[in-house]
Amino acid sequence: MTTITINGKKVDAGTDPDMPLLWAIRDLAGLPGTKFGCGAGLCGACTVHVDGVATRSCVTPVGTVEGTEITTIDALSEPGNTTVVQAAWIAEQVPQCGYCQSGMIMAVTALLNENPSPTDADIDEAITNICRCGTYVRIRKAIHRAAAEMRQSGGSANG
Repeated sequence: MTTITINGKKVDAGTDPDMPLLWAIRDLAGLPGTKFGCGAGLCGACTVHVDGVATRSCVTPVGTVEGTEITTIDALSEPGNTTVVQAAWIAEQVPQCGYCQSGMIMAVTALLNENPSPTDADIDEAITNICRCGTYVRIRKAIHRAAAEMRQSGGSANG
């Protein structure tokens, strides 16, 4: 039996250690924020944090994350509050269809927690998530806005 920790709660992930983490998050833990996109780890819609590292959950077997802390978009902020990244997303009007946004926000949060002053090259290297609507210019502006806010407030991307 595989037991994993998602958003601070233990989840019984069953007996198949090869089951994708995405299915444990959505089907077993009942957390709808993490999206299924391509199923091949390419688009990033399924991005979550595993011990703070942006991870594509559709290609991550649950057996490899036992003993780690998995954080999904569902736990990134308390209801009624927004993180600095979410606030920048709203201010820059990033979402159109919104499907990629949970994975994109998780990837950006991990980037800014590791590098609070990313260059455009840093962003290009770290943020490989795909936005079907093509809002990449707004995404880049939102990342720089969130980074500036973090530097100004001395906070983290999670708060």
